Amino acid sequence: MRKWKHIRSLLTAAALVSLAGASPGGAAQPHVYTNQEYLEDAMLKSDLDITDVKSVFRLVFTSLPDKVKVYPTENYYYFYFYYGGVKYAGNFRFDIEDRDRGVVHFNYFKDFTLWQRDETDYNALYGAKDGIEVKKADKLSYEVGFESKKVLFELNDLSGVKPPEGAVRPDETYLGPIFDESGIRFFLVFHPKLKIFMFILDETAGNPEQFIQSSASKSITIGVRTGFAFYQDQYAKRKILVGVNQTNTAVNNYFDGPFDQLPDNFIKGNALHSAIIAASPEMRGHIDRLGNSPGGETRYLIAPYLQYTDEQELAIIDQCTSEEKPPIYYNCFSFVGLEQGDDGDGQAKDGQKQ
Repeated sequence: MRKWKHIRSLLTAAALVSLAGASPGGAAQPHVYTNQEYLEDAMLKSDLDITDVKSVFRLVFTSLPDKVKVYPTENYYYFYFYYGGVKYAGNFRFDIEDRDRGVVHFNYFKDFTLWQRDETDYNALYGAKDGIEVKKADKLSYEVGFESKKVLFELNDLSGVKPPEGAVRPDETYLGPIFDESGIRFFLVFHPKLKIFMFILDETAGNPEQFIQSSASKSITIGVRTGFAFYQDQYAKRKILVGVNQTNTAVNNYFDGPFDQLPDNFIKGNALHSAIIAASPEMRGHIDRLGNSPGGETRYLIAPYLQYTDEQELAIIDQCTSEEKPPIYYNCFSFVGLEQGDDGDGQAKDGQKQ
């Protein structure tokens, strides 16, 4: 997760561009982050009661500009700040199931690290009864009003996004577009015969990443920033997500994989539900159309990729693909059934980052 100034830290990417300024030719320039900012954040003394959810909501909400962009496709607007020398992370969420009823989810917690995982979190479902007004302003935008301030949250409209020719094979089902919190875009695909899911890289999107050749395979490239590993399909013009670095999944950060950014706003009817039931018949009667359990505490885990610690672990994919042809070839990219970070029942807990 990114490091920012305390109240001033909660700016949108658009605001960053304006802060960074422009070159004489008009092009946006990188924003420079300093150690001074970070240290002053960590050393800040505040009388904020971190356990008072409404007070923290006020802190975050009043720091936002009048209009923000919610990029991730499960409709989370992430933020973080420092308090008492500790980094806290959280989010506003505009859940497709209840946002039109005039509510917004608010959550924050101590940011996970490799040496501490305090599971305590603070959350609330806010609406008019709490003095927080949530109004639908357009198809995918919501105006939130609190005290004397209003903020327009624009959700990411990918309704016109379609996979290019060759990205989805005729024997596969395209379920929808994904914008991950890492900034990488995917197409979620299901293979009905093999009953497996795949995340295909959307190479038309101009993803903010640089890729390097993996030493594990000439067919695998790894993102320098994200650690996402992609395999060049030998039978289709596409790259398949095959690996996410386990260091990132361990701390629940922006690079933990797209399992938590499914295309909620763009799934047609029961398409996702039908795919889940085909893959896991035991889930019938236990999930809604988006794979959520009753009450929404857990969600069916779609994470077919390998969690790797060393890129040499990815060499197993080459060993498999060298021996198989389609359709069985595509089983080489599904690691369901291995230790993939779920809670043992085929569902992912609605984690704190979410």
